[in-house]
Amino acid sequence: MSTKSASSQLGLLQGTLDLLILQTLALGRFHGHAIVCSIEQRSADVLQIGHGSLYPALQRLLKLGLIQAEDGISENNRKARFYRLTAKGRKQLFAETSKWERFSSAIAQILAPIAEENS
Repeated sequence: MSTKSASSQLGLLQGTLDLLILQTLALGRFHGHAIVCSIEQRSADVLQIGHGSLYPALQRLLKLGLIQAEDGISENNRKARFYRLTAKGRKQLFAETSKWERFSSAIAQILAPIAEENS
């Protein structure tokens, strides 16, 4: 997963993609391409998810029992695998969201200008 600009691509912290997938699936049942589109759209196209990152993450989440998969037909009438959050996945989403909020708050505090340094 990276930011949109190729010149400023940066990898996100390990586990971030998992968190974004779980949050997306909290909204409902999605197939892989729809998960990517949702994350990209909700991030105003800042985050770009490659299929080479998405599908291993989905397999990892399946193995952990955080999501379930079922075969179905997509909106363009093609076979697709649809994913949904499990109860265990909802608990994990809550725990990881809390951690992420604490982490991002700590980073914001460090990046915020300090009044004494500006004097």
